[in-house]
Amino acid sequence: MDLNFFKQTRILDGGMGQELLARGMEPNGTLWSANALLQEKYHQLLLDTHVDFIKAGAEVIVTTTFTTRKIRLKDNNVEDKFEYLNIKAGEIAQKAKKLYPNVLIAGGLPPQYLTYEADTRSEKEIKNDFYSQAKLLNPYIDFFYFDVLSSVREFQIAIDCIKEFNKPYLIGAHISEGTKLPSGENISEITTKIKHKNLLGIMLSCISPENYELNLDEIKSLGIPFGFKLNGFVKTNPKPNYTGAYKKSKTGNPNEFLGQRKDLTPEKMAEFAKKFKDAGATILGGCCETRPSHIKAFTSLK
Repeated sequence: MDLNFFKQTRILDGGMGQELLARGMEPNGTLWSANALLQEKYHQLLLDTHVDFIKAGAEVIVTTTFTTRKIRLKDNNVEDKFEYLNIKAGEIAQKAKKLYPNVLIAGGLPPQYLTYEADTRSEKEIKNDFYSQAKLLNPYIDFFYFDVLSSVREFQIAIDCIKEFNKPYLIGAHISEGTKLPSGENISEITTKIKHKNLLGIMLSCISPENYELNLDEIKSLGIPFGFKLNGFVKTNPKPNYTGAYKKSKTGNPNEFLGQRKDLTPEKMAEFAKKFKDAGATILGGCCETRPSHIKAFTSLK
């Protein structure tokens, strides 16, 4: 894959988990999007959703692996399905690629412990989790995407884990509020503290448009392709933590406790995207609560 791929404007897909729920997938504990992989009756729905994002203009789709990490499967007593679920995510993404051969597949490697919080476990534990998931996804993907990680340490460990696969990677850092990662670090430390070899670009992921704007100058100053996966949640910093709040959810839908913004129509989200694109952003995509209609609006900016 060309390391310069994101030097020109590229469109990514939107939020798969929320889209599946919106399309009728029933929640199952805290499995979220992984339920579409676990239950065969949802496989076609998952494929159709990938395809609809592509039809809207997405040039990159992300594997549905945000909740196929070991900790989340263990929480739901399906840890024995770890290999099956990650492989199935790769297979279904490949089915979409067969229909649309020019689409690239990003292997989504999520935070391996809690969401929106830095992973403070031992390096060995984190490394084992990242590596086992990356190894399963590798045969199906064009590059790796570190999806909504919260600390420089996690990025370093994840990068070390994929070296043997010799594939480039895209960074998706998370900021819940303000201008710091949940770890308290600056975005710039991702590039100053880590020696990068196969870096495609850096995004802020699962972030509100307003919060992205707060961080625009710093991410632009890094001098590498940059962009976003914007969300439509009211907040992304539940207390005590995302998973804890999810377990207490009555509906199994994260927007029950994170809130769902009604103001971020495709047209409104595209206004933000245009502002960021005009400032130099070349990686345009959506996260939670962004639908194919939002991605279509982003595509019109190309």
